[in-house]
Amino acid sequence: MPGTVWPVTFLLFPGRHHVLTTFQADYLQSVTGPDGQCPEATVVWAVTSANHHTTKRNPVPYDRREAAIERLSTQTGLRSLVVAVHDVPPTDLFADATVKACEEALGEDLSPATTTVACSTASVAAMYRDLGYTVLPVEDGLDPQPARPWDVLLEIADGSDVWRKSAHPATVDVFERYRLDDHVRRCVNDPVIGDDGGLTPTRDYHTYAEAFETASDRKWEQIADFVRPGRILDIGCATGGLLERIDRDLRFHESDLLGVEVARHLMAECEHKLNQGVFSNPNVYFYQRNMLGDAIFSPNSIDTSISIALTHEIWSYTPPTSPSSRLDAVRRFVHNIAAHTTAGGVWINSDVCAPDDPDRQVALSLDDSDGRNPNSVRDLDGLPRAEVADHVGALSTRAKFDQFQHDFARNAGVIIGAETSGAAILLRLGDAMDFLTRKDYADNWLSESHEQFCGLTYADWTKIISEAGLSMAPGSHAWRNDWVITNRIAPVASLADPGGASIDWPVTHLLAIAEKPQ
Repeated sequence: MPGTVWPVTFLLFPGRHHVLTTFQADYLQSVTGPDGQCPEATVVWAVTSANHHTTKRNPVPYDRREAAIERLSTQTGLRSLVVAVHDVPPTDLFADATVKACEEALGEDLSPATTTVACSTASVAAMYRDLGYTVLPVEDGLDPQPARPWDVLLEIADGSDVWRKSAHPATVDVFERYRLDDHVRRCVNDPVIGDDGGLTPTRDYHTYAEAFETASDRKWEQIADFVRPGRILDIGCATGGLLERIDRDLRFHESDLLGVEVARHLMAECEHKLNQGVFSNPNVYFYQRNMLGDAIFSPNSIDTSISIALTHEIWSYTPPTSPSSRLDAVRRFVHNIAAHTTAGGVWINSDVCAPDDPDRQVALSLDDSDGRNPNSVRDLDGLPRAEVADHVGALSTRAKFDQFQHDFARNAGVIIGAETSGAAILLRLGDAMDFLTRKDYADNWLSESHEQFCGLTYADWTKIISEAGLSMAPGSHAWRNDWVITNRIAPVASLADPGGASIDWPVTHLLAIAEKPQ
């Protein structure tokens, strides 16, 4: 309020602060109390990774963390200031960057002369000491060891109620009101999404975002005639490019446009577009969710669901813990879609597709004159993405196959059984097409080798869709990308049967229009 004079002494308390514990509250009260090391100090809660949420490492949104801190401060009488500190890559300057972010936000001097630090993470505490700060250890070094916030978070993820014994009532209250315990369990236990909210740490999301934007016009042209007005959902909406096209179509000016994206890098661009007024429709909403979990839309509430180049990722990034685990994940996804689809509504699925006879043995001949042919494959793990791209891009098509076979087994868990027969390679047709449709992705080679394009045939999709209570509507078909065949594959590869007779190139994609009966 006007005229208030804040103390000149601060207690800087950095951390992600997803969970606040009773121990932390008692500790801060004792430190800032009249007999503490920092009497009457204002606690500066530096909430790190504040721009991250819905990830394994940072499941709880910043606004919920801030709400719990403010509630704790009111209940305990702590004088507090809360500062959002954006995530930074691992750096020895983390402590310095955090201090500067807080000083900029608060307009206060947080130098060692005015500020003490409370930090229980030894490596981070050492950074603050190097800057000249006195550091109080909080939980560190105590025997018995109090429950640390991350330990409590993992208890929540395990589904146990024991976490309530250690969590401060402020956290319990916020978690209960916003059902954050369920949210944490979904994020931490998600088998598909990585620590920082992406499918794989090797993916270059800038490149992917550009590709999605470029392809949006072509994808919209392919599916526009099948979209039905009402509530329209784009699952795996990437940067929202397809929803932009729907927004421009007057047929849908009274529809609700919904986008679901799990990768935080892409979700940030969706929110940026929304904030910049890209959409003319006021009813555009984006959700950062994983559709593999519990259903996030009410039954019979969506008129059109759209998924573009998504279902092969569900298949690919589900760990192969059993022979049917990947198929089970796809089935669960389709059943969730069927449940939220209205009677007469549709799900439009455009994606890559396996050949009709993926187990057929073929002889694959590859050009070995269009690049290097090293004596052995190279282990690419841990190399900078640019170095990986340079190495793969310099290989001949024949040498790329050996590299792909090596990386595909390690990253996707798919073993390509192949043997040489003269100048050709004998292998499954599905494995041949998996290589041929990925061989030119040097820029994202390790990410692409996580994915299996040829896991499901058109017949497989027809069965899965039928099992979910949907049916293939007119317009559904498998098709071959002749541009890719003509320009990328045929110039450097050929297919034959084991006897040497030439084989035509198989289908590479599908368009499924799955309709729910009236």
